[in-house]
Amino acid sequence: MNKTLLIFKHELLNAIKRKGFIIITLIVPVIGLLGIGIFSLVSASAGPTVVETTTIGYVDEAGGFDQHTTQGNIELVGFDTQDEATTALINYDIPEYFVIPAEYTSTGVINRYTLQRELETPATTITAIKNFLTSNLLTGEVPPDTIELVEKPLALVTTRLTETGEVATEQGGFGNLLVPGIFSMLLALSLLISSTYLIQGLGDEKESRLIEVLLSSVSTRQLLTGKVLGLGAAGLVQVVVWLASLPLLLNLASSTFGGFFVTIQLPANFIVLGIVYFIMGYALFAALSAGVGAISPSAREGQQLAPIFTLLLFVPLWFSSILFIFPNSPLWVVLTIFPVTAPVAVMLRLGVTGVPAWELAVSIAVLVLSIILVMFLAIRAFRIYLLMYGKRPGLREIIRTLRSG
Repeated sequence: MNKTLLIFKHELLNAIKRKGFIIITLIVPVIGLLGIGIFSLVSASAGPTVVETTTIGYVDEAGGFDQHTTQGNIELVGFDTQDEATTALINYDIPEYFVIPAEYTSTGVINRYTLQRELETPATTITAIKNFLTSNLLTGEVPPDTIELVEKPLALVTTRLTETGEVATEQGGFGNLLVPGIFSMLLALSLLISSTYLIQGLGDEKESRLIEVLLSSVSTRQLLTGKVLGLGAAGLVQVVVWLASLPLLLNLASSTFGGFFVTIQLPANFIVLGIVYFIMGYALFAALSAGVGAISPSAREGQQLAPIFTLLLFVPLWFSSILFIFPNSPLWVVLTIFPVTAPVAVMLRLGVTGVPAWELAVSIAVLVLSIILVMFLAIRAFRIYLLMYGKRPGLREIIRTLRSG
């Protein structure tokens, strides 16, 4: 056990001293703090924002549209005829104008004229014209408060309820996907980097024949266990730093930016599940990486084989657009249960919807069984291939050897 501890300490210290490890660990809190600080400095030095007023011309052929000519930052200026408005447009006195035909109240058609080539009319212009027409049509017919209410955008507030009819503590929204989405990407990168370190370390030790010296003093199980635990502890440090910095960054972002940052809520089980799935995800990828390192004669060949399973980590991120529309589709159930994609898939789903308890239970159970099976095969591959050099064995040979070994 003491030998395993020595290997554990050695791998942990080597991992946390790497420049890449330090950069990845600090990238979330440092970039977050820098972004918030830069925004605060720019906002303080910029002073009050100057709002420019845009002038739009109009020709009232229907009659009666002569009030409410100020719509936000847009000022509407009337012309007696369309020829006058066209002359003002050509002379660049106005950027555009529209005509209210005499039959507008029956057809509802407005003709707009501009010198610019556009894909579509700007939303601000459409809103200003619509509110101008609505206000003039309703003036004298309904109270001013009613006119104001009609012109305002719909203020729709959605509240999620539990199955018992009570207000849920975890509400939805795009903002709630931001943190799980970023964390999922960083989690995938952390697992990828940890796996790369393990494969590279084993390859370097095989090429330098250091592995022979190590195996003369420790058993295969002690060597593998120490390496996996050491790199796993280093990766766990990354995750803990990220999770510990999230509440602070969210509080600072809420007070600085406001907006949807104020509505962001971390799911109650996000931190716990984030740590649980990282530990299990790393154990699985470490076992896979150990097996790849054992059958590879060099670090370079091991890293060429690693993408076979490491790229699967990013599959949930590739399909994240589907998550918004079908968060509980069979595809996401499969990605949640499949052990290689489970860590990232669960974190993403927590930001959009709740993951049913049975799916989490099955996902964790499958992960645990996969870790036990892959670790068993990795240890066997270690014993058979770790001291073999030269050409890498083929897939059929590996399967045949593992069955007979």
